[in-house]
Amino acid sequence: MRTQHVCALHDCHRNHYHGGVPPKRKSSTALPPARATKPERPGGGLTSIGLTSVDEFRDGTLTHRSDELAVEEPLQIMLGRRPLAVTMRTPGHDLELAAGFLFTEGVIASFGEIASLAHTTTGPASQRRNTVRVRLAKSAASGASTPRRYFAASSSCGVCGKSSIDSIRRRGIRKLKDEFAISPALLCLLPDRMRTAQTVFSHTGGLHAAAVFNAQGELLVLREDIGRHNAVDKIIGWALQQDEVPLRDHILVVSGRGGFEIVQKAVTAGIPIIASISAPSTLAVQLAREFGATLIGFLRGGRFVLYSRPERIAAKP
Repeated sequence: MRTQHVCALHDCHRNHYHGGVPPKRKSSTALPPARATKPERPGGGLTSIGLTSVDEFRDGTLTHRSDELAVEEPLQIMLGRRPLAVTMRTPGHDLELAAGFLFTEGVIASFGEIASLAHTTTGPASQRRNTVRVRLAKSAASGASTPRRYFAASSSCGVCGKSSIDSIRRRGIRKLKDEFAISPALLCLLPDRMRTAQTVFSHTGGLHAAAVFNAQGELLVLREDIGRHNAVDKIIGWALQQDEVPLRDHILVVSGRGGFEIVQKAVTAGIPIIASISAPSTLAVQLAREFGATLIGFLRGGRFVLYSRPERIAAKP
């Protein structure tokens, strides 16, 4: 299947030269359909970039060339022998994603409650790379928090059905403390630092990113994924493995908008400052205000908007 780039190929032919001289076309060897390639292999060697053939219209010339795309594949998380969730994700750091998902959805309270976590070793190659099996420790497996329902998530929406603040209240998550603060000048530096570290985005232009910074503005970890909520789960999974949860005195920066599921995951992990490049949603703002998180939107170009707890962004006199 050929992917059109910049504008739809047929629309270009129909609308852009209207019976005049058609665009010149540079010939090249035909390329195969979209397939996985190897420019980036993060998180256990799984490929996150695919290669396809495209036709690009530029300056009156139609050129046939190759193009790099972000890989999107389903990841199934198995809790023992039982399917727990499927999420559309970019391969890489899958074990972090699974651990972060289990934590932010209340299945586990710490990484120590996981007895084993690994890709499955049976079945065809596609099943092995797209299935993670989790076995809980006996203390966690017998707990009442183990979910009875099946989660299904796309790369854009987060976990379907996880849409009310009541579900967060019932988990007993504590309100965030107030001690941590950073300067506006430091905050404005973080998007560029995140963008510089987005290696897969630099190839494809098609991935979200989430990054955690410390109080000095140093980048501690960055994860990319076709779903921003997956990128956050990968970061939280990393922090769980490093025994860094709760992430007090840290800042989470995400590309795109700051939706409810982003704030829910950050609050669960104890992150006091959450910043997005675009706008938050109404439910995200409500959740941040109730649980004491500082929520920031439109963080770009030396500008940002504070939606809750502005005292954590303290301008120095």
